[in-house]
Amino acid sequence: MKDVLEKLVNGELDVDEAEQLLKSESILEVDDIAKFDIKRNDRTGFPEAVFAPSKDYEDLLSIIKNYIKTSDDDLIITKLSKERYEKIINDLGENSLILEYNNRAQILIIRKEITKKEPMAKIGIITAGTSDINIAEEARVIVEEGGCEAITSYDIGVAGIHRLFPQIAYMVKEGVRAFIVCAGMEGALPSVVAGLVDVPVIGVPTSVGYGVGEGGRVALDAMLQSCAPGIAVVNIDNGFGAGVFALTIVKSD
Repeated sequence: MKDVLEKLVNGELDVDEAEQLLKSESILEVDDIAKFDIKRNDRTGFPEAVFAPSKDYEDLLSIIKNYIKTSDDDLIITKLSKERYEKIINDLGENSLILEYNNRAQILIIRKEITKKEPMAKIGIITAGTSDINIAEEARVIVEEGGCEAITSYDIGVAGIHRLFPQIAYMVKEGVRAFIVCAGMEGALPSVVAGLVDVPVIGVPTSVGYGVGEGGRVALDAMLQSCAPGIAVVNIDNGFGAGVFALTIVKSD
């Protein structure tokens, strides 16, 4: 960037040429297999994320190695199996990197340093059942990576709705700015929560279910069809997207 600005000042480049060079510097191209937005954190306040499934392992490793050589920001790897995580640890070898892996959420955060900051807000994260926890944990990791505190309460769905109300009351008292609600089966919980609170509710349909509910499509359709106002819905099993959207809500004020 300094070289480009010096050439601009010296008249070696015009404004348009300098702009194009600066834009190109923000993209890291890795062996023609990936193009990274290495300035995403500067622009959006949230670091680059890599979706691990369907990527060849050697390509994934190459992406990680090149990114950590080029950027000082954290790197997030989502939907990463434990077996691949353990192989990554071995292949990266001895280094000063900080690797934080959540086995339940299957998400890895690679850091060069740990910085402590006061949480800018609180986000409530709820699941209908125990089987939804892995998706909720993905959302929790993202919420905390983005600088918020996550308040969680799991397995409080409509099958035993008496469990829900004390937890909602506690989160409201704590001043949560948004709720992330993960549910499979018939996907009813986000509608119930949205009818009780005055902050945004993010519905996350999960692929938990059987029969017509198998794969999460029934839960997705139910959340999209909700008559309770104030609900946004992400894709099936998209805890990552729910976490980022909650952070966007917080940062927009």
